[in-house]
Amino acid sequence: MTRVRDAAPGLRTLAAYRRQWLVKDVVAGVVLTTLLVPQGMAYAELAGLPAINGLYTSVLCLLAYAVFGPSRILVLGPDSSLGPMIAATVLPLAAAGGDGKRAVALASVLALMVGAVMILASVAKLGFIADLISKPTMTGYMNGLALTILVGQLPKLCGFSTEADGLLGEVSAFAGGLADGKAVPAAVAVGAGGVVLILVLQRWLPKVPAVLVMVLLAIASTSLFDLAARGVGLVGTLPTGFPPLTVPHIAWDDLAPLCAGAVGIALVSLADTISNASAFAARTGQEVEGNKEMNAIGAANVAAGLFQGFPVSTSGSRTAVAERAGARTQLTGIVGAVLIVLMLVLFPGLFRNLPQPALGAVVVTAALSLADLSGAARLWRRRKAEFLLTVVAFLGVALLGVLPGIAVAVGLSILNVFRRAWWPYNTVLGRVPGLEGYHDVRSYPEAEHLPGLVIHRFDAPLFFANAKAFRDEVLRLAHGEPPPRWIVVAAEPVTDVDTTAADILEELCEGLDARHIRLVFAELKDPVLRKLKRYELTHAYGGDRFFPTVESAVAAFRAGTGAVWTAAVPPAEPGRR
Repeated sequence: MTRVRDAAPGLRTLAAYRRQWLVKDVVAGVVLTTLLVPQGMAYAELAGLPAINGLYTSVLCLLAYAVFGPSRILVLGPDSSLGPMIAATVLPLAAAGGDGKRAVALASVLALMVGAVMILASVAKLGFIADLISKPTMTGYMNGLALTILVGQLPKLCGFSTEADGLLGEVSAFAGGLADGKAVPAAVAVGAGGVVLILVLQRWLPKVPAVLVMVLLAIASTSLFDLAARGVGLVGTLPTGFPPLTVPHIAWDDLAPLCAGAVGIALVSLADTISNASAFAARTGQEVEGNKEMNAIGAANVAAGLFQGFPVSTSGSRTAVAERAGARTQLTGIVGAVLIVLMLVLFPGLFRNLPQPALGAVVVTAALSLADLSGAARLWRRRKAEFLLTVVAFLGVALLGVLPGIAVAVGLSILNVFRRAWWPYNTVLGRVPGLEGYHDVRSYPEAEHLPGLVIHRFDAPLFFANAKAFRDEVLRLAHGEPPPRWIVVAAEPVTDVDTTAADILEELCEGLDARHIRLVFAELKDPVLRKLKRYELTHAYGGDRFFPTVESAVAAFRAGTGAVWTAAVPPAEPGRR
């Protein structure tokens, strides 16, 4: 029983359920449903799928997460950030068959693949993979995604459609449609008015369900102004009932492109899940269980894929609505799922008069919430190099597409990590009167030094990519005037030395010895020192080159030379990286 509860944390919550939570969970579930229905339909169409499949997806992911999810209030569902990725993966394959049912089958298989990736990652405890996307590259990716979604929804807001592909093609096609007079004035009024209404209510009356208010007014306007007769497309009556368990069938040739899309979607979903779970766990005093979250998201995707659904992720906006409505447990999501099923079974025509531009307005406002222009501006002010990463990630999404864009974002993040290790910060240290220890001469230009001694700090492990940079910096210090007698490496930040770096260190030591300059190391960590012993460097160097602290190395130098501290400028400034 303990293993079952560990695998399905929702059962543990159920066992500890308190009666006083029931009313709050039910009320929150009703409130949440008013957001789940229009967003589910809108995000399904964003993914290039029928609106009804967004409702199927919402039901199954809510039920699955209620059983397997470790968070008490996190809400899953179709997501605006995943919609374009699903469309980019599925639609090119579906177009080859020209069949809407084929698109649904492909999307369902994609959900199963995403679920499998997440569950396997959970078993392998790979939650750290979410860290592969740095904040600057994620900011650029989301800004590019927001622009892509916004441009893609403009024709729907104006009452027509285009067949263009790619951001520039869609901009051109939209401009051409406007020039040809394809825009429907009534659709423009509904779409633009819906966007403005949602944004105003979210800004000035945040407790009011903005999306629900807009949807109700849009439905009312359909009857009041006879929008269908004015050329405005409507959602129409949804299919009655709920789909049976369905194992989707696709061609073998589709598996490879679907697999590539599944990995990208899983990565974005994981990053979304961890960030949202962390934010809401901090408010409720819970701890984030990354691997269990991955398992729960995987289970939700598998459940959706078996009932004609598509990939899902957590939603910060829907979770915030549930929290504000008083949600205490995942019973809130179960109530939402049950209400959606009842609507499909008993009232399938409830949203038949909902204008399509209103769904476009829901998507546009969601896209605007993805954008983080202020974050990009902060990077420009604080660190230009990371702002450049943001710009490149943005251009990757905008110009190459959503799936290549996430590949660019991950690649940039990995390259940035490599760049920091390749060209790490390094500096010369000196003694500052009144401060214990030895300090960066860049921060303390008045720092004292000992004539003939240079204390050098290299802030990274030594490995094949940066060992030559370390060697070059040490040789530059050795060419100072007058040349130093000792160069002490403050090696506490050096957490590793690989064999390539070890060979370079041996050559460096021999070259400096020939010039009567002694290279010594202080504060090497024990694991690193043991590696040097295995490499036989301690034997080649001699044990007297290694000191437990910088202070002991300095004391040994002073004992051998009689040097005294002076405030003169150090013999060589550290190189900048």
